Amino acid sequence: MDKDQNISFPADDSSAAAPEGARKGRRGATGRDGGPNRGPGRDDKRGDKEQSEWEEKIIQVRRVTKVVKGGKKLSFRAVVAVGNHKGQVGIGVGKASEVVSAIQKGVVDAKKSLISVPLVGATIPHQITGKTGSSRILLKPAAKGTGVIAGGAARAILELAGVGDVLSKSLGARSPLNVARATVDGLSNLRTFEEAARLRGVSIRQLFA
Repeated sequence: MDKDQNISFPADDSSAAAPEGARKGRRGATGRDGGPNRGPGRDDKRGDKEQSEWEEKIIQVRRVTKVVKGGKKLSFRAVVAVGNHKGQVGIGVGKASEVVSAIQKGVVDAKKSLISVPLVGATIPHQITGKTGSSRILLKPAAKGTGVIAGGAARAILELAGVGDVLSKSLGARSPLNVARATVDGLSNLRTFEEAARLRGVSIRQLFA
């Protein structure tokens, strides 16, 4: 064969047809035509909306140091409160080597220890004192429009429980974890008028007589 002879090859039509096919495939994958290929994204968003009634508040995040044989081991402790503003609230503690993991563990622990709080309108039915360790907190019902007169951990617990009008005073140690637990203890021991009358074996009219 001579070197000067020109060799021609047939044109490959696949290179020209590839962009059109690729474009069609992209349209089907992205679902621009409103087809069924939209993926499960919307269903996940609906599930998130259903679970959005639970609100989380971080009460405290502390760095904890543990002395081991090889030196010091650092970790984090997160105190988290969870509530739905409808009479249910819980508190949990999570420990991990990262802050995000500690908060997630605290949320899971808080949802395991939910309590139901009896409410009379937007306040609590009666006065009570919650105790945990050396922490004590006094809770008193308040008139409409008073608001949540509390601070720190107690305020977070009361707001998540749905209490809108209440008076509180910390009477003991002010550790955030113990104050939060004392507040939960006081709320868990609340009783409605119907429950108090039933426990005493009298009617509600006799209870207030």
